[in-house]
Amino acid sequence: MKHLLIIGNSAAGISCAENIRKKDKEIKITILSKEDYTAYNRCLISYYLSGDVKEDKLIYRAKDFYKDNAIELLLNKKAIRIDAKKNQVVLEDKTRLDYDVLLVANGASPKFPEIKGIRKKGVLGFRTIADTKEMLDMSLVSPVACILGGGLIGLKAAYGLKKRNLDVKVIVKSPQVLSQILDKESSEMFQRRLIEHGIEILTGSDVQEVIGNGDCKAIKLDSGKVIATSLVVVGKGVTPNTDLIEESGISFDEGIKVDEYMKTNIPTIYAAGDIAQAYDAILEKASVNALWPNAVEQGMIAARNIMGENKKYAGSTGMNSVEFFGLPVISFGMTRPPHPGEDGYEEIVTRDKRNTIYKKIILKNNVIKGAIFVNKIENIGILLKLAKLKVDVSTIKDTLLRSDFNFSVTKDLHYEKEEFYL
Repeated sequence: MKHLLIIGNSAAGISCAENIRKKDKEIKITILSKEDYTAYNRCLISYYLSGDVKEDKLIYRAKDFYKDNAIELLLNKKAIRIDAKKNQVVLEDKTRLDYDVLLVANGASPKFPEIKGIRKKGVLGFRTIADTKEMLDMSLVSPVACILGGGLIGLKAAYGLKKRNLDVKVIVKSPQVLSQILDKESSEMFQRRLIEHGIEILTGSDVQEVIGNGDCKAIKLDSGKVIATSLVVVGKGVTPNTDLIEESGISFDEGIKVDEYMKTNIPTIYAAGDIAQAYDAILEKASVNALWPNAVEQGMIAARNIMGENKKYAGSTGMNSVEFFGLPVISFGMTRPPHPGEDGYEEIVTRDKRNTIYKKIILKNNVIKGAIFVNKIENIGILLKLAKLKVDVSTIKDTLLRSDFNFSVTKDLHYEKEEFYL
């Protein structure tokens, strides 16, 4: 291999490039990015929006990184098609780039619902620095911000804009916020904290129309209520950027299908990060888990296999954590068993409503399949590791949610001890 081409300049792409360069100083590495920035930490943009961090703190890899590692970085270059037969990537300006091996790590984009007027000026996604800067500009002229969606993206935008002293309204179609990662009880605790800090939550509501002549002036709900606003943030999740692979012959479903080596069905093409549909170690099926740590690990696995190491990927995990207004929440895996009390499923719960503490573990046949912790989040990392290793916890089940639970409690369980630290 003489030339590795990477589409995507974020966690997965950078991880792959770094790990390749550690092994080989001669291979030509080129990274394509449709953005105007060197790699930055997407996880921090909500705190940039809120003013909690400055823009320079977003930097993940500065310009010197690319120079020091002999990586060619092409900014403002959007890949629109992969010509796998010719080993070429076609750019928006019709330029063609040759490769010997290709890593597709171009991530995902905000999912915009089919709503009349949804593309008017002032209706924004929340994914990039550019999105955030536009949101900050709009916040100076719009005292009201409406957030579409009560998932993590929407609530991060709500938090950031509330910290900028806007009147923030979150429109949630489902009966609760964070419905994909929390159960009803934990969601209510989190929602209560948001309301206490002045964020209005409108559950069971949906937007019918964005009103305005070119610019957003208001939104109309399905109830008929009209809310005046010039700033609407779409927080309805993300969708993998699979447009460029549709005629390439690369297999995809929810994302690009990869095997345990992060390789696609085309031998010279790998995929990693938010675009990759990889094995989920807890749910035991292929899934897109669009999370930064997963992307970093997948990029590393891809690099090692590009270099011929035959390194297998142990699997991703759907773990989410967030903290707003002093209340941390973290969950992973399954948060609602399909048949509680049946088919081997069991829930262990402890709660202290007065102190806003809630902990739940879901087990199937004595193996941890998921957990939710609110406020007191210690030890969830140990539970996650036990879940990934599929350890039978029947002998320590009663201790899992105790405040003194720690790694030493697991010493007599059956698993390879060194695996715990991998």
